[in-house]
Amino acid sequence: MESAEVPHEECLTCVVPKGARDDTCKKFVFKNEDHTLGNALRFVISRYPEVTFCAYTIPHPAENEMVLQIQTTGINAEDVLVRGLQDLREICDITLKKFETARDEFRQQSS
Repeated sequence: MESAEVPHEECLTCVVPKGARDDTCKKFVFKNEDHTLGNALRFVISRYPEVTFCAYTIPHPAENEMVLQIQTTGINAEDVLVRGLQDLREICDITLKKFETARDEFRQQSS
């Protein structure tokens, strides 16, 4: 059986806002994402000391995309996004491990 090639669609695009003079202010458009990722990334990234602004929006409920804007004090906004995604993944991994440990302990006590 042959495998069909699935067309690749960009899931993340970068937009430089009007008036931006350097790489410290960028908007990132995430396809097929919503408030779940937007709010989590905003929460993580907004706590970095070099970030002066971080917010997300869902432009329209009928559109399946989320827009995240990051503004920093001198470092590349793309680097901040990568760091935020890595930190969020680590938070999710830790949360999953703690949940699984608690679930397993509960199952042992219940049996």
